[in-house]
Amino acid sequence: MSPGELREAGARGAELPLVVAITGATGVVYGVELLRVLRDLGHETHLILSEAAGMNLGIETPYSIEEVRSLATVVHSNKDVGASPASGSFRTRGMIVAPCTIKTLSAIANSFTYNLVVRAADVTLKERRRLVLMVRETPLHKGHLELMARAADYGAVILPPMPAFYHHPQTIMDLVHQSIGKALDQVGIEHRLFQRWAGHQLTALPASGT
Repeated sequence: MSPGELREAGARGAELPLVVAITGATGVVYGVELLRVLRDLGHETHLILSEAAGMNLGIETPYSIEEVRSLATVVHSNKDVGASPASGSFRTRGMIVAPCTIKTLSAIANSFTYNLVVRAADVTLKERRRLVLMVRETPLHKGHLELMARAADYGAVILPPMPAFYHHPQTIMDLVHQSIGKALDQVGIEHRLFQRWAGHQLTALPASGT
């Protein structure tokens, strides 16, 4: 390979695609907004949408499945375990599952690769890439916690969408963006989705009068 080809390959490596999976937990808006933000930032995405996630889109959002698919660069069927993200030779910068059901968490923690979401997550772990699981369930029993611990032991980042308030959110979307911003931090994608903590210099909110 010539020096020019090496430089070109290196440039492509700096722009590796991100795999995004949306599963059937409540909070599919996290996955939709993640795709929208990544598209606006110019990042290539490979979307895997579970069957239950497709149902939840109709329950929780005004978006159709086709509208969500149009936000991604490439869309894969969850049944296609031979798709590109199923192989470690297909290089990515990592994978975010937003939201992540307990069923999906369980399959990942047990390497039960029965669909493309879980297979792609398993590949992400075995290739030592960043896997971010935005687990969405509450309350949690000990079995859920043990599954999270096992997945974390294998290298996954457990990142439940827990809202913060130091950035003074004004809308639900402010809270959604803060959570997906934290997920993007984990895969090294720059963004300006929320005001980062910079010490105690933040302007105080006016008194509420109650």
